[in-house]
Amino acid sequence: MTGIHIEVDGDRIAGLAGQSIAGLLLADGRVAWRRTRTGRPRGVFCGIGACFDCLVTVNGLRDVRACQRRAVDGDKVELQEDDRD
Repeated sequence: MTGIHIEVDGDRIAGLAGQSIAGLLLADGRVAWRRTRTGRPRGVFCGIGACFDCLVTVNGLRDVRACQRRAVDGDKVELQEDDRD
């Protein structure tokens, strides 16, 4: 498999082509990458796109489900601070 790199809040992390963004984040040791307005951490919950716990911003587009989006070499991912629980 081909190696890729994405940028997460300025940090470069490596992965494999075909991995989801959530997969790369988990492999990097990150279990939470969004916080609700009350400060509760969120990461992967369902892993199939049914919930909205794994939302991130990818290349400027907010509210991308990290479990559903395959990482592409060079993606810029930003963790979200949200106003919803």
